[in-house]
Amino acid sequence: MSELARTIEALLFLSSEPLSVAELSAASGASDDVVEAALAELAEAFAPGRRGLLLREVAGGYTLASDPVAEDAARELLGRPRHGALTPAQLETLAIVAYLEPVSRPEIARIRGVNAESPVASLLDRGLVSESGRSEFGAVLYRTTALFLKLFDLQSLEDLPDPAQWDPTPEQRSDLRERLLAAGEARAGASSP
Repeated sequence: MSELARTIEALLFLSSEPLSVAELSAASGASDDVVEAALAELAEAFAPGRRGLLLREVAGGYTLASDPVAEDAARELLGRPRHGALTPAQLETLAIVAYLEPVSRPEIARIRGVNAESPVASLLDRGLVSESGRSEFGAVLYRTTALFLKLFDLQSLEDLPDPAQWDPTPEQRSDLRERLLAAGEARAGASSP
């Protein structure tokens, strides 16, 4: 397969909308004729029955689509419930588990200062943490999963950033305190009659 055909394949894969020959030409820097030849090359490579994807011409452009033979499997995979973004409480809980694992729910609640039942349950449901035995007091212990490592692009927990790099020095702490006090005084002065 030519380099241009591979480039166009990548563009079609990345785009959620069909791409016209003109758009593919502009993106690749190739003329319309050369792009059309590359599309013909792709059409042959993605001919029905050859691969799991097909090249389709729709809505005035080209797109990659799944082969109908995969429809039942795709429906099964995509029919699973989807989760939204992690909430701040879930992220905070996940960070505690990642840095302190194995850790119990009461320990998480003590660190966060609020009940940790809901965030832990959500993280369990998402497969980002799992149960990892019991503490000496009988509390369930939690640790991160391989999915956590995959989603955060980590080889291991040793790849987590060192939290000490965000700890302010005594000088930085003093400077920050002074700036916050000055900002508070300025705000109080602005609101007084």
